[in-house]
Amino acid sequence: MPIGLAISYIVTLIVSIIVGKGNYYPVVPDTINTFGTELNAVIIQTVLSMLYGAVWGGASVIWELENWSLLKQSATHLILVSVATFPVAFFMHWMPQNFLGVIIYYGIFLFIYASIWLGTFIKIKYQIKDINNNLN
Repeated sequence: MPIGLAISYIVTLIVSIIVGKGNYYPVVPDTINTFGTELNAVIIQTVLSMLYGAVWGGASVIWELENWSLLKQSATHLILVSVATFPVAFFMHWMPQNFLGVIIYYGIFLFIYASIWLGTFIKIKYQIKDINNNLN
């Protein structure tokens, strides 16, 4: 759950920077309109962020399934976290609620996911190389 709250908080900072005016926006202004008050919007965003954070945490067990290929692990993890994150991003107005907004959202999401995955893969590859060198 903490990862969900952390990501949610980072999103609020990004929104505040983009909207500008030197103010902090705990939720996207459209979200306040959707949920009636700023407090309602923040509460709903917090609960949804905790839920998708829990899904991200739970999905991490996929990496421990040693009998699965890396491709199967990666695809399953990507699908699970994507299915958990998209509804939160959509309903909290973290993206425009139209077709182009969805396409841009998934483009950014996949870029970030792939970057983290690749960085982790390279790091693990070097760790394995170091272990093998130490064994020789």
